[in-house]
Amino acid sequence: MSDIRIRQICLVAHDLDHIQQQLESVFGVEVAHRDPGVGRHGLHNWLIPFGNQLLEAVSPLPGEHDTAGGRYLKRRGGDGGYMVIMQVPKAAFAGYRERIDEMGIRLVSEPGDGLANTGGMQLHPKDVPGAIPELRWNDDEDRPDGAWWPAGPEWQQAKHTEIVDGIRAAEIQSSDPAGLAARWGAVLDEPVTADGDGNPILALDGSDIRFVSPRDGRPEGLGGLDIIATDAAKALANAEAAGCRTGDDLTTLCGMRLRLV
Repeated sequence: MSDIRIRQICLVAHDLDHIQQQLESVFGVEVAHRDPGVGRHGLHNWLIPFGNQLLEAVSPLPGEHDTAGGRYLKRRGGDGGYMVIMQVPKAAFAGYRERIDEMGIRLVSEPGDGLANTGGMQLHPKDVPGAIPELRWNDDEDRPDGAWWPAGPEWQQAKHTEIVDGIRAAEIQSSDPAGLAARWGAVLDEPVTADGDGNPILALDGSDIRFVSPRDGRPEGLGGLDIIATDAAKALANAEAAGCRTGDDLTTLCGMRLRLV
């Protein structure tokens, strides 16, 4: 069994407030934390709990015209997925770092470097395409709802599970799903298997990363999430009212296919 957990998904958006309002109205969730530290990258953000995982969105600050997030918005042709942030055991983190160094994979940054309770590394998307992967350890790792440095000290107080209770899968689209899955599998030291539809997947602890052909006419990138629903009917009714229901079990928000499972 994998010891890697998808703990956080990051999206990038033009209008941060609008996406927040849509997510809150459809899924009954609320913002837990805003990190002022992302301002040094010309961004602002929020993080919303989905069960024991978190959905983050970032957006360029007004007047900031040359940020990594802004460039990504242009490359992807609008709002969409940005990062897959995974938790690994503290004891295993050094081994992942050694593996990544041996493979010659560059790092974008090491957020939290030097802190006593956490550490992370963001991998360069030119070396591991599809989305920016981040591997992170954090103290309190034995609890499913344990501490998570990017979300602030009290993120659990903002958790609402009346409608949704987690992220079951992240879906990355590519013109070569099998090849991209093999690359991610090699980096994470995880076997590539297949789901019931024959799509290559990495079966992690509680969540999958699924690789599919492009489904929306947009370039390669993180294009969808499977959301664990505790009240799918309520979520779909809310999405209908908000004008973002796009299928029998599907809503589309922030350029993402959010499928209820």
